[in-house]
Amino acid sequence: MSKNKDKSAKRTIITIGVIVLIIAALGGAVITFITDYLWFKDLGYTTVFLTKLFSIIKLLIPSFVVFTLIVKLYLSFINKDYHKKMECMTFTASEKTISKVGWLISGIVGLISGWMFSTQLWYEFMSFLNKASFDIDDPLFGLDVSTYIYTIPLANRLLKILIVFLILLMVATVVYYAFLMTVRRPKMFNGTKAETQSQPGDDFSGESFQERYAREGEDAFRNASNSANRGYGNSFGKGFGSAFSKFGQGGYGGQQNPFNDAGDAVKNVINEKFTGNWRELLQLAKRQVIIIGIFFFACLAINFFLNQFDLLYHQGSVVYGAGFVDANIYLWANRILCVLAVASAVLFAVGMARKSIKVKLIAVCPALMIAVYILAIIVGLLVQNFIVAPDEINKESQYISNNIAMTQHAYGINNIEEESFAAETALTAEDIAKNDAIFQNIRINDFEPTEQFYNQRQSIKQYYKFNDVDVDRYSVDGDYCQVFLSAREIDESNINSQWITKHLKYTHGYGITLSKVNSITSSGQPDILIQNVPPESQVDEIQITRPEIYFGESTDNYVIVGTDEKEFDYPLGDKNVYNEYEGTSGVNLTPINRLLFAIREHSMKILVSTNISSKSKILFARNIEERVQKIAPYLSYDSDPYLVVNDNGELFWMIDAYTTTSYYPYSEPYSKAGLNYIRNSVKVVVDAYNGDVDFYVVDENDPMVQTMAGVFPGLFKSIDKMPADLYKHIRYPKALFEIQAEMYTKYHMTDVSVFYQGEDQWDIANEVYGQEEVQMDSNYFIMSLPGQTEEEFVLTISYTPTSKNNMTGLLLARCDGDNYGQLKLYRMPKGKTVYGPAQIEAQIDQDPTISKEFSLWSQQGSTYLRGNVFVIPVEDSLLYVEPIYLQSSTSSSLPEVKRVIVVYNDKIAYENTLGEALESMFGTNIGDLNHVGEVDAVGGDAAAVDGAAPAEGTTEDGGSAVLSQSEIIAKANTAYDNAVAAQQSGDWAAYGQYIKELEGYLRSLQ
Repeated sequence: MSKNKDKSAKRTIITIGVIVLIIAALGGAVITFITDYLWFKDLGYTTVFLTKLFSIIKLLIPSFVVFTLIVKLYLSFINKDYHKKMECMTFTASEKTISKVGWLISGIVGLISGWMFSTQLWYEFMSFLNKASFDIDDPLFGLDVSTYIYTIPLANRLLKILIVFLILLMVATVVYYAFLMTVRRPKMFNGTKAETQSQPGDDFSGESFQERYAREGEDAFRNASNSANRGYGNSFGKGFGSAFSKFGQGGYGGQQNPFNDAGDAVKNVINEKFTGNWRELLQLAKRQVIIIGIFFFACLAINFFLNQFDLLYHQGSVVYGAGFVDANIYLWANRILCVLAVASAVLFAVGMARKSIKVKLIAVCPALMIAVYILAIIVGLLVQNFIVAPDEINKESQYISNNIAMTQHAYGINNIEEESFAAETALTAEDIAKNDAIFQNIRINDFEPTEQFYNQRQSIKQYYKFNDVDVDRYSVDGDYCQVFLSAREIDESNINSQWITKHLKYTHGYGITLSKVNSITSSGQPDILIQNVPPESQVDEIQITRPEIYFGESTDNYVIVGTDEKEFDYPLGDKNVYNEYEGTSGVNLTPINRLLFAIREHSMKILVSTNISSKSKILFARNIEERVQKIAPYLSYDSDPYLVVNDNGELFWMIDAYTTTSYYPYSEPYSKAGLNYIRNSVKVVVDAYNGDVDFYVVDENDPMVQTMAGVFPGLFKSIDKMPADLYKHIRYPKALFEIQAEMYTKYHMTDVSVFYQGEDQWDIANEVYGQEEVQMDSNYFIMSLPGQTEEEFVLTISYTPTSKNNMTGLLLARCDGDNYGQLKLYRMPKGKTVYGPAQIEAQIDQDPTISKEFSLWSQQGSTYLRGNVFVIPVEDSLLYVEPIYLQSSTSSSLPEVKRVIVVYNDKIAYENTLGEALESMFGTNIGDLNHVGEVDAVGGDAAAVDGAAPAEGTTEDGGSAVLSQSEIIAKANTAYDNAVAAQQSGDWAAYGQYIKELEGYLRSLQ
């Protein structure tokens, strides 16, 4: 009795625990739902938020009803057949109760199936209803591409839901039969009908089936044991000897084997109680088995039907998509299998419906399906090896052509404008001067050194951090200039972990740092134009009026504004300046909202803090990537947002958003991402102060963004609505450009024979970066294109033939105004060798002066680093520029730009600045470029550091004067003393510079 009580108590505790967990789970979901609604409402995207909810409800209710009615009708058949065919002994439930249980089971199955259908397929279903046509048909089936992106994926997922529903239906069948047998126990489980009728006096109404089986099994074994004992009635020795002597002869002293008796008894019980009963049960459930069997084969037929479309994504040996064997063997095999699956459903129903089940009739089509499947594989291999392979180019040409055309369109590389580039070698100083805007904007600084410099010199306090450096273009003193800029954000890992400090006081970052890409200081570091806190700007066109950054790349914590605790704004000397948030963003913390957010953020401090009032607001999901993902998760987002300053001095984040899919027919996937269609259709703008988010459609011709706009009305705005001072900062994204560039290495070949042979395969060019050879990144430039007079912002990358280093093409994307998004390829002449970046790097390595200085710099605790090679089209020629950095081995050292290399027409100029290198290469008549990026040498003049004889000095009136021998010796002694001092202080970079300076003076004495 006590054991039963313990079990009952345990069951009660478990039940209560499960209920609590369910309430907690549902409660958390409700809290998240409500607070998310408040967040969407604050941003003005209530319609977007409710679209998902209403879509799920619209699908859940009808799907729940349909699934429930199907299951209820099915269970009604079971109940009807059970009463009709099964003779029952007990009746412990009424028809009304049985019907209620049937509705309960049906409702559970219907709810699970409907919930899966509505929550997992709502977006696919709504996209299917709103799908926009691509106006491009696939070449094999002649269906619009939208069918493959929306219809077929939806059908595949529906099939999976149906399979789950079938499994649930089978479980429901077992449960319902078990319930019926419990409340209306059939006589068949109390013995055979004959036994029951011949012994009317026997009453086992109170004995369960399991108890009766156990009792009868025990009786059978008892009888077998008695028989065995009788066989061993003689003495032990005699009985044992008799048994031994008869061993192998099938007898025990002439008597029946007692173990045979026991085995026969058990076999009889099994045959009578199980085999017979289950046969009767199978007859009873025949209709249900037929229904489930038809359902199964129907799913199989649908699967084979959909499998034929998968051939469009098959990776063959020479073509991506359906090839000759796919279109002529495997396609028809799938269609035959589909027909056989339908026939299997029919024959299964016919075979099961017979009074005596026809197994052979049922098995014939499944056997044929297996045979067809194996035969298709064998025939496919034979056709590939003996028909296609000997004449592959002709057999596969049609399919290769399909692959080329569809891949080009999927990646947007079908409209690249190709133009021949002469690659002449006749540049003059006048040409350089005429294109001064190009050279005024060549990036001498690099991203990583600039980021390090910003963090060391401009982070101001330990709790500020620059996450990365972005490149953009602005008007600086009336000139169109390329600049670096970065946001100074709060480094949340370096502030006090107290709740008030993290969530009420340190609420925002502050200001930006900006520098020109080509301008460096005397120490070889970026020459900063906007710096410090508050921001100090040397650029009239860029004045920061709203420097606070509440929303950024590293703002991962929620903050509460409008509290009694003053917000830290920025440090000022030994004091701090405080402010209050004046923006419109945030959810008001009313008493109810405080409770909701306290639960959501798992913080009772939100609820009990006396600093918070009803006027306070909570700002959460402040990370800009999380913010846009939360609003529109069905777009893909660029991993590199960049900061923009508008004309009013306010800060905005710009994020490139993409529509992508992996279901574009015949389009080869991009290996690094698995997608095979991409468009940069949307530009997202996030206000760094208010957190407002706007989605602007920049490519209105993209059917995928048109479909999404149909699903989410009110989400997108036309690009015409973007403010002009933000629109001028949109740029062609590097991520998309590099995907297109990589795909174009193969798919620029449109001739089928050339494509098949791979005769003109390209590679992205290599360069030496740091001290290692790597594949080039794309780079932004400001330049006037050949034949154009106006400078524009472009993105470029270089091509070389596969396994070769000479340059074959220069791909660029235009970023400005009406030219935005245009792709242009400059093809190098095939009749001459045009040096590629790797060959330029080899020339640099072979230059004795450069090699010698690199070796010197690599000694005594310093090292040189090579920046990107910039391939610059000027007039009809190509010019190459590479900056060189020097970095000491000390932990706090920064890379410094010390030299600039210019390579043109087999000539190399290696100087302190770009202006000097251009002057060395082309002469003195290069206009204002003589002093571009000029940098003074450390501890002496530039000529001395460069190793040239410092034969001239400067007079007080600015004129030049030849140094005397004694003056040169004095300067040499000074350089030596400086080198010794630098060595003693461990400043090996300066030591190298002074040694180089000393070398120059000593040479001049020879």
